[in-house]
Amino acid sequence: MDLKNTRTTILNEGDPEQKRAEILDYFHRTFDIDEKLYETLRHDDTFYLRADRLRHPLIFYFGHTATFFINKLTIAKAIDSRINPRFESLFAVGVDEMSWDDLDATHYDWPTRQEVKEYRDKVRELVDGLIRRLPLKLPITWDDPFWAVMMGIEHERIHLETSSVLIRQLPIDQVAQLPFWAICTEAGEPPENRLLQVAGGAVVLGKAADHPLYGWDNEYGRHEATVAGFKASQCLVSNREFLAFVQAGGYGERKWWTEEGWNWREFKGAEHPLFWIKNDGGWKLRTMALEIDLPWNWPVEVNCLEAKAFCAWKAAVAGLPIRLPTEDEWTRLRDVCAIPDQPWWEKAPGNINLEHWSSSCPVDRFRSGDFYDVVGNVWQWTETPIYPFHGFRIHPWYDDFSTPTFDTRHNLIKGGSWISTGNEATRDSRYAFRRHFFQHAGFRYVESTAAVEVHQDQYETDTLTAQYCDAHYGAEHFGVANFPATCAKLCLEAMAGRSKGRALDLGCALGRASFELARGGFQKVTGLDFSTRFFRLAARMQEEGYLRYAFPEEGEILSFHEVGLVDLGLEGGRDRVEFFQADACNLPEKFTGYDLVLAANLIDRLYSPRRFLSTIHERINPGGVLVITSPYTWLEEFTKKEEWLGGYKDAGENVTSLEGLKSALAPRFRMLGEPRDIPFVIRETRRKFQHTIAEMTVWELKGGC
Repeated sequence: MDLKNTRTTILNEGDPEQKRAEILDYFHRTFDIDEKLYETLRHDDTFYLRADRLRHPLIFYFGHTATFFINKLTIAKAIDSRINPRFESLFAVGVDEMSWDDLDATHYDWPTRQEVKEYRDKVRELVDGLIRRLPLKLPITWDDPFWAVMMGIEHERIHLETSSVLIRQLPIDQVAQLPFWAICTEAGEPPENRLLQVAGGAVVLGKAADHPLYGWDNEYGRHEATVAGFKASQCLVSNREFLAFVQAGGYGERKWWTEEGWNWREFKGAEHPLFWIKNDGGWKLRTMALEIDLPWNWPVEVNCLEAKAFCAWKAAVAGLPIRLPTEDEWTRLRDVCAIPDQPWWEKAPGNINLEHWSSSCPVDRFRSGDFYDVVGNVWQWTETPIYPFHGFRIHPWYDDFSTPTFDTRHNLIKGGSWISTGNEATRDSRYAFRRHFFQHAGFRYVESTAAVEVHQDQYETDTLTAQYCDAHYGAEHFGVANFPATCAKLCLEAMAGRSKGRALDLGCALGRASFELARGGFQKVTGLDFSTRFFRLAARMQEEGYLRYAFPEEGEILSFHEVGLVDLGLEGGRDRVEFFQADACNLPEKFTGYDLVLAANLIDRLYSPRRFLSTIHERINPGGVLVITSPYTWLEEFTKKEEWLGGYKDAGENVTSLEGLKSALAPRFRMLGEPRDIPFVIRETRRKFQHTIAEMTVWELKGGC
C-alpha cells in the first residue's frame, strides 16, 4: 500500500460497493500516515511538550483526530453511543488560537500516550465497521452519514500539517528522522527571481452543491471576478532572496512592517525566519526532524506578517508596486498555467501530496508553464483575509470550521505544501490562518497597481445569528421583556440569601444572561454554547463590548444595527464573564463547582437530555440552584424520541415534559416554588415574529448530592 500517493475520493460516480471499498482504504491510509507522523517523537514524554505556547502539546492532536470522528458521527446520528466521553470532551477543541481558547495547562490532566493509542485503535475499529455496514448510495452529499466519515478523514489529513509544524518546533533531541519522512537532498543556489507577466481575465471560485469531491463549507457558493493583468515572481521567494532582507536589517526597521506585524516582531524578538538557525558556522535549517545546512534555493518559510514586510522592503528597493497576490490573482495564475487538479492528475505537478519528499525542495524543481511551484513545496500567503462566497452555508455538523475565521484576521494560504494531501491538494481548498501563525508556508510576490479588496463583512448577516443578536441585545417587541435578561433576573431572585460565587450559563447563545448574572453580583460567570455561530459572538461582545448585525427587513432590504454593553449597563461585569464552546451532554471535567446553573431553552435541543439531567448535579455545589426553561418543542431532528422528557403517550396516558423533568431530577433535586411562564419574541423580519412561551422551573440540589 503506497501511503505516499493517495487521492481524495470521488463521491458522485461509480459502483456503490466499490466506492465503499475506496473510502475504507482511504480511511485506513489516513490513519496510518497520521500514526507514522507521531512515530517521529522519541519519547512518551515528548508528547507532553508545548512546541508553541499558543497550541496544545502533541498528545492533544494525537487524540483530537480520533475524537473528531466520534463527535461528528454523533452529531450526524450515524452512531448513538460514545467510546470514551472524557476523551471526547478533553480532545474536542483547541486548533486555532482564538480569544476563547483556554490553554491554561493547569486545566488539563492528559492521559498517557498508551491510553490514547488504545483509544485510537477503538475508534479505528468503530469507523471501519461503520464504513462496512452503513447504507451507501451515490452521490454522497453533505447530509449523508458518509459525509461525516469523509469529514473525519479529511480533518485528520489537515492535522498532518498542524502536527508536523509543531514537531518541527520541538527540541531536536526529542525527534527522530525516519525513512518514511525522508527529506530532499538537492540544494544549491537559486536562479534570479524574475517578474513575469500574467494576462488578466475572469476567475470563478466556489463549488456547486453537486461537486464530485468532499469540501469544507467555505468552498461552496460562488465568487466571480475580473482580474487585471499583473506580474508575478517566477519562483517562490527563496532563502537566498529573503536573506537580503535580513542582512539589510529588515527585522529591525519599523517602516517595513504593518502595525500588527511590528507588534508581533517586538513581542517575539524575531530577527530571522523561525526555522533558520544561526550559529558561528553560518546558517542551518530546521526540517521536521533534522538540522541541515540552509539550502539557499529552497523556499523561505515565514508567517504572513514577515512576508508582507519583505514585500514592502522589496517594493522600496525595486521602486515597484510589489505585494502579495490576492486569492483571485493566485487563482488566475494557477488557471493560466493549466495545472490538473487532484485526484485527476497522473502524477503530482509539484512537491505535494507526499509524492516526492517530506520537506521543501529547490524553488526551480517543478515547472508549470513559465512559473515554478504554482502548487506545492510550501503554502503561499495571500493578501486576502478569508470570507464567505455568495451563497455560503454553514455545515451544521461543523459550524466552527469557517465562521470563526471570517474576521479579517485570518489570511488565505493557497497552493499546498509537500505534506498537503486530500482536500488540501485541490484547486478549491480554502484554508486561512492568523497572520502571525506558522505553517509550512512561504510566498511569491506580484507587481500590480490594482487595489486589494478586503471582503470585510463588518455586520453579522447570517440569518439565525442576526435574529439572536436582536433577541439578546435589541429592542423589546410587543411589550414582551427581554428573555435572557428576564431569566437572569429570576435566577438572581432565586439566589437571594445564597452564595453568588460562580454561575454557569449553559446554552448561553450570545451571552446576554451571562452579562446580566455578572451585573447581579456573581463573581464569575461561564457561558457555554455548542454552536460556534453563537458563542464566538458572545466572546466578541465580551472582548470588544459591542456587536454589529444586519437584519432582514423585507426581501433583500436590510437594516444595520450596533448594540453595546455600555448602553445596556452591562459593562461593569464584563471582566467576570468568560465564554467557551462545549457540549452540554459531555462537559469537560473543569466545568464544575457552580452555585447556579441556568439552562435556558436548552433541553429540547439536546441529543441526550436524560444524560444531561442525570449528570448536571456533578457540576453544582451542595445547596446550589438549577434553573431550566423550555418551550418543550421536541423534534426528532434534534432529539431521538426515546430521549424526549415528555410530549408522548405511555400506556395510553399523556406524559408531559414537566412530569419528565420531575421524574429525572427528583432523586437529587427539590423543586422550589411552582413553574412559571416566561414569554419571548424572536423577530424574523419587519412583519414576522415568533411569540413563544417557555416554562421555568427552579431546582435546589439536595444536601449530600
